[in-house]
Amino acid sequence: MEHVWSKREDAAVPVENTVADALNRAQFSMFHLRAMFAAGMGFFTSAYDLFIIGTALTLIKDEWHLSGTEIGLIGSISLIATFVGAFLFGRIADIFGRKAIYGLEALLMVIGAILSALAPGVSTLLVARVILGLGIGGDYPLSAVLMSEYANTNSRGRMVSLVFSAQALGLLAGPIVALTLLAAGVNHAAAWRIMLGLGALPAAMVIYIRRTLPESPRWLARVKGKGQEAARELASFSLGMAMAKGEDRKVSRPLAHYLTTLLGTAGTWFVFDYAYYGNTISTPLIMRHIAPHADLIASTAMSLLVFAVAAFPGYVLAILTVDRIGHKTLQILGFFMMGLAFLLIGVAPAISNVLWLFLLVYGISYFFAEFGPNTTTFLLSAELFPVNLRTTGHGFSAGTAKVGAFIGAFIFPVLLHILGLNRTLMVASLFSMVGLVLTMICIREPKGLSLEEAAREEEFSAATESHLSSTSI
Repeated sequence: MEHVWSKREDAAVPVENTVADALNRAQFSMFHLRAMFAAGMGFFTSAYDLFIIGTALTLIKDEWHLSGTEIGLIGSISLIATFVGAFLFGRIADIFGRKAIYGLEALLMVIGAILSALAPGVSTLLVARVILGLGIGGDYPLSAVLMSEYANTNSRGRMVSLVFSAQALGLLAGPIVALTLLAAGVNHAAAWRIMLGLGALPAAMVIYIRRTLPESPRWLARVKGKGQEAARELASFSLGMAMAKGEDRKVSRPLAHYLTTLLGTAGTWFVFDYAYYGNTISTPLIMRHIAPHADLIASTAMSLLVFAVAAFPGYVLAILTVDRIGHKTLQILGFFMMGLAFLLIGVAPAISNVLWLFLLVYGISYFFAEFGPNTTTFLLSAELFPVNLRTTGHGFSAGTAKVGAFIGAFIFPVLLHILGLNRTLMVASLFSMVGLVLTMICIREPKGLSLEEAAREEEFSAATESHLSSTSI
């Protein structure tokens, strides 16, 4: 490793060129594990809370005699609130810093989950789900960007993907909790409240840790120009990084330079979440289409089988290979295979008549969702924007995605009723193909690049300075 040596004759101590250089070369440490746990629990919570509602609603609708509109609103309103939370927290974090608000989104998730469990009626439950969604939305840009800014160049994809893969555990936890409660004979009126209330626990576990994590040194150095303070924050990571010079060029990149990138990150995440959330939240309904005589326990067990056998391995393989395959490349592969699986079910209705064959093809779509865009849309949005716009860009992309998720969750049951399962999945195939095209056209491959290189910070800086010089002559 190249070093710039201190000019003091009595201090033969190597120092990195800049704070960013030190971070890009930093070795993985216990600090990173602590930060990953704090961030990962947020995504565990968000997956559990967003997807458990599908099972809970099958119980709530009978108890409260819900209309179709009420079912649609309860199942999807958190996703609209997630859009607001992602954009709001993302913008605030670029202005005031990541640490200033990190942990507040987890508190909102705790409040939303508890209030959901205690809700006496539809109105209160809707309010609770809005609060929950605001917290989930805020968690996306903060956790993703902090992990990308703490990480080094070579393992950034793996680290950020590992954080997001906690979503897989949350996805599995929902059906497991539901199966346990139902199989144990817990009263349905109590079961759905327990399902929703348990979402408060993982978020509550990490509020303190999140409040004690250091501010992002990249943000301090390159947005605020506080190089010495950034160097002190580096020292809190490990002694090995305490030698970084407190010098970094302050940057301020205009959003106009990144509109194509924003179209790519937000657009691909939007079309993916339409298909993913539409399918996942409606999985109990899909299982009833292919196995109409199965009871709630049996259909929940089939959902768990798909998640455990197909989705979870996809997450694991993505973590292990994303930095070798390439972040953009993996997203292209995932969109293509998802679309192909949906298309097969759509054009070959006989697949839906054979339970094991349907579960196989449907499971392939889930495998490549995780071994592809469900991981990479999250990752790329945390890499391709400059430090002064990173949480803004990620927050806007994540929020836009949740609009797609809202549309998918709200309209998927309607399409199932009107078009049937096969044609509904053909629509999902079309969305997957749009995601593939947007990835190819609008996304840059950040594999092997530092965050600064991936976001072209210096390239745009030089272009901006050149423009300013020419216009001032």
